[in-house]
Amino acid sequence: MKVQQELGKIGEDMAVEWLRNKGYSIMERNFRFGKAEIDILAEKEGILAVVEVKMRRRGYLGVLADAVSLKQRNRIIRAADHYVLANDLDVEVRFDVILLLHENQKFNLEHLKAAFSHYHQ
Repeated sequence: MKVQQELGKIGEDMAVEWLRNKGYSIMERNFRFGKAEIDILAEKEGILAVVEVKMRRRGYLGVLADAVSLKQRNRIIRAADHYVLANDLDVEVRFDVILLLHENQKFNLEHLKAAFSHYHQ
């Protein structure tokens, strides 16, 4: 389990660096609310990107948007709503997934903007 946690942290660090290079400001990392944890909250041009980072080994054939279960999506949405209200933010909220495919110490990053929403069932 410890190796998985270390890989998760590496993946989050890589995602943060990638987002910064794309012009995002990192607002929070590992924001917790209830049972939910949001990996990254990043802002760019009035949009708050709520980012879930997933690490997969090469050969992963799943659909990127399905990398986050409906239960996890609902928790993330509630946590994001709480964050926006608690910080009195006037932003559009978007739910993104960053997938890092891992093979032989190399990583390929895929970013799916608006992977899910409040209305996605």
